[in-house]
Amino acid sequence: NVALPIGISFYTFHGMSYVFDIYNGKQKPVSNFIDYAVFVSFFPLLVAGPIERASHLLPQIQQKRVFKYSQAVEGCRLILFGMFKKVVIADSISIFVDTMFNDYSNFNAFSLILATIGFSFQIYCDFSGYSDIALGTAKLFGFELLSNFKFPYFSRNVAEFWRRWHISLSSWFRDYLYIPLGGSKNGLLKAIFNTFVIFLVSGFWHGANWNFIIWGGIHACGFLPLLILNKNRTYIHDTVSDNKALPSFIELKQMALTFLFVNFAWIFFRMHNLADAVGLIKKIIFDSITNPSQFLLKPYGLQIFFYITPLIIADWYLRRDERVLKVPNNRVVKIIVYFIFSIVVFTFWGNSSNSFIYFQF
Repeated sequence: NVALPIGISFYTFHGMSYVFDIYNGKQKPVSNFIDYAVFVSFFPLLVAGPIERASHLLPQIQQKRVFKYSQAVEGCRLILFGMFKKVVIADSISIFVDTMFNDYSNFNAFSLILATIGFSFQIYCDFSGYSDIALGTAKLFGFELLSNFKFPYFSRNVAEFWRRWHISLSSWFRDYLYIPLGGSKNGLLKAIFNTFVIFLVSGFWHGANWNFIIWGGIHACGFLPLLILNKNRTYIHDTVSDNKALPSFIELKQMALTFLFVNFAWIFFRMHNLADAVGLIKKIIFDSITNPSQFLLKPYGLQIFFYITPLIIADWYLRRDERVLKVPNNRVVKIIVYFIFSIVVFTFWGNSSNSFIYFQF
């Protein structure tokens, strides 16, 4: 094992962004080395992003900042809600998920399917929770960072998913790799080739491991029908059921199929090696065929839905207007609500709390 500095991939991408933005005329070279050093090593971003752009963050570093009470309160809210998603939801789900993934041969297919669903929400709450904490911390210092998540599990196809998941990374690869390679302007075959390049590179960025390469390849395959049918830019500006309380049957089907596809790919991301990933998939398939009656029994890990159901409901209402679930603009009410959330977070925070998943990258 080779020891690497913490967050090396993130501040490497920050440094590359600086060079690329200057080359593309989006940013002028800075004359003050400290400004550059702050940009590359800004501590809220250092360990797990979001990956900032020089043209977005450097001007904020160079300008004078004034303390804003409303911005600081919003920062504290993001930090608290980020901790809630991490400690209360992600870490609680991980107890069941880790048990089943680490010993998958001793669980039936129904339980393992729940484990894969659980991991999808574990990594979402874990990673988006950290991003919220990073954005909130930056607000306390007067900085506005790029958003990293926009309700990705309500996506209606894989292309929309990647416009909503780890936005700072996917847009980085789009602007600095996909478009310079030619994007989709030079024919279908070139677009397919470029798509596979960015997803395989993305997989390799996560780790020099076949599991991550396959994970990236699976998502590239998900783009194939969209590229062939020229639908990879569908839903680029709209939100699912934007003017409706509930999704239509077609939208629900699209979201379910996209989630199942992403959920399948997460198996390779989660398992430690390729043999275990294939073994878990085979276990699910063969157990489902040979013992279908298991789906009538209560599976292990059903408690996962206790944590993810409120999250899904909250995200659904927040998708149109993030002000829907904001605390009323009353100082006493805010103090009470934040105090309750703090008590819940510290109640769940203990020896079972895990480090953030993306710390390893």
